Amino acid sequence: MHQQREPLSETVSIGSSSGGSLWGVVLAGGEGMRLRALARRICGDDRPKQYVPLLEERTLLRQTLDRIALGIPPSRTAVITLRSHAGYFVQAMGGLRDSHVLVQPADRGTAAAILLSAHWVAAHDADAIAAIFPSDHFVLGETTFMAHIARIAAWVAEHPETVVLLGAQATAPETEYGWIELGKPLGSDGDQRIWEVRRFWEKPSEDKARICFEAGCLWNTFVLVGKAAALLRMGEATIPAVSDRLAHLRPFLGTEDEVWAMHQAYALMPKVTSPRRFSNPAQPASPSRVSRT
Repeated sequence: MHQQREPLSETVSIGSSSGGSLWGVVLAGGEGMRLRALARRICGDDRPKQYVPLLEERTLLRQTLDRIALGIPPSRTAVITLRSHAGYFVQAMGGLRDSHVLVQPADRGTAAAILLSAHWVAAHDADAIAAIFPSDHFVLGETTFMAHIARIAAWVAEHPETVVLLGAQATAPETEYGWIELGKPLGSDGDQRIWEVRRFWEKPSEDKARICFEAGCLWNTFVLVGKAAALLRMGEATIPAVSDRLAHLRPFLGTEDEVWAMHQAYALMPKVTSPRRFSNPAQPASPSRVSRT
């Protein structure tokens, strides 16, 4: 059994007067290849790691959804998955009915999933702020974490052209993680500090990882907080081919033609394998910022 958690009143809604309500998005379409052997040992099949109960009875996906629910109601939460994950997904979601599910017919990369979710959020609330979470994180101090998300969302409401990426304090020169090299500091609010992003280092060599660690670079959590409109502008500037196809899909979201339209949008869509192409801070459309957590 897992502990019952109390929701955080400060994160339930930012309110339209201060820049739009906060919506949650869970990216659950990854294949999780690095833990495939462990998944097979625990579950007896080759399911992606987000559908595996690694440290307790709940899967990592269910832990993520329960964590988000501390601050964002399920009615304002969407889960992005793949049609090939259907069997695992239904099992992992057991009992959760209010969260919306967006089923991609094929894997076109993380950027496509983010833009799809941004269109969905913007269609429901044009002024919304979206908090985007990977589905395979294990987080201690969940209440503190979601309170931090709320503070970042409040900062984004005051800086609507920016997208904030959460970085974690590194404890070792890991080569399997992405790293964020910090740029100019933009200020702080209590224990919350925000910088510009100078550069991303994805799974660096041992030497480069050591340099990143010693230089105070942060681990990239790929938790993003930004206006849905800012995310869409970022997509238009960095991956226009993907952005254009998803823009044509948007009128069909939530209708009886959604499945057909999704197949049409994804059929000829290029796959963006590197998230950096989507979140390049050098692009002027929506400057990236990083907050340490």
